[in-house]
Amino acid sequence: MAAVTGLTAHTLRWYERVGLIRPIARTSGGRRRYDEQDVGWVAFLLRLRETGMPVAQMREYADLRAQGPATTRARLAVLERHQAALREQIARLQSHDAALADKIAAYRDTLLGADSRVDGAAS
Repeated sequence: MAAVTGLTAHTLRWYERVGLIRPIARTSGGRRRYDEQDVGWVAFLLRLRETGMPVAQMREYADLRAQGPATTRARLAVLERHQAALREQIARLQSHDAALADKIAAYRDTLLGADSRVDGAAS
C-alpha cells in the first residue's frame, strides 16, 4: 500500500489509528492485507487532503462512510461544503496569481526600459 499510494507505512498506521482507514485484515504473520477497496479509499483520502480538507473533516466523512448508505445525504453535505470552500480558495489563488503576473510584467517592463537605455548609450 505504501508503494501504491506514496504514503509511508507510519502514515498508513496513523490513518488507521485515527479512524480514517477501517481496521485492516492481517495475515497469519500479522502483516496488513489491503484490498482494492482500501486502495481506492486511501486514494480518495489523499485527494481530500491535497485539496486542503482538514483531518477532522476527513474523519467526519470517514465516520459517516463507515455507517453505510443511510448517511449518503450527510456525506454529500460534507463534500459540498468542502467543494464550496475549495472553489473560494481557487478564486483567491487566481486573484493572487493575476496580481503576481501584473507585478512581474511591471518589473520586466522596467528592466527592458533600462536595458534599452543602456544599449542606446553604448551605440
